[in-house]
Amino acid sequence: MASPRSAFRVPFRASPGALPVEWLVSPGLTDYRHALAEMEARADALAAGEAPEQVRLVEHPPLYTAGASAKDADLLDRRFPVHRAGRGGQFTYHGPGQRVAYVMLDLKRRRPDVRAYVGALESWLVAALAAFGVVGETRDDRVGVWVARPDKPAAASGAPAEDKIAAIGVRVRRWATFHGVALNVAPDLSHFSGIVPCGVVEPHYGVTSLADLGRSVAMPDVDRALRAAFEAEFGPTVDAAESALIAVPA
Repeated sequence: MASPRSAFRVPFRASPGALPVEWLVSPGLTDYRHALAEMEARADALAAGEAPEQVRLVEHPPLYTAGASAKDADLLDRRFPVHRAGRGGQFTYHGPGQRVAYVMLDLKRRRPDVRAYVGALESWLVAALAAFGVVGETRDDRVGVWVARPDKPAAASGAPAEDKIAAIGVRVRRWATFHGVALNVAPDLSHFSGIVPCGVVEPHYGVTSLADLGRSVAMPDVDRALRAAFEAEFGPTVDAAESALIAVPA
């Protein structure tokens, strides 16, 4: 029997002497195909030892992405462009008001364990949400971060209602990670109705956002919370513009 991801929840720091992780915030809405091409190029350079690690924060125009496990039947309404993402997971939505973080780390410098890495991403998001008084929770049978919703109807079995506030979908190539996480800040939640999000069909499981939970939070505040929580989990960061002045170790 596989161990639960909670068993791996320890800080996922790089080995001593590693460079800080580049931190890059892209303004406006970022074209998905352009972001995917840049992300894959960075992951390849990272695996080859030719580039530093990087986290890139973006917002996308409305679109759906299909992971490696996506089922055609889970695309209910093709109202937005659909992209085959190459990451793990199923269908998800990206759009304005959602903070997407593409995370390119070298697991050889940290811990070559994908399950542990996913657990660390979940811990990062839970800590960032706590900065806004939101209790994010994880489940061993469902990837991502969830929020209890006692204000919503429970399942017929009595299982309490829960909403997903952050999704995770990763890919690892030569121990370099890419893709990452998506945190719902204030997106149009009706856009999720065009898909079965992450393949979760039970009616007492839905999606939510900081805005839906009554937290009116500006994106720069979310970015600051994400950066502080990332550094606690993964180690130091540096603005990308400053990182260009630091040499990559041979």
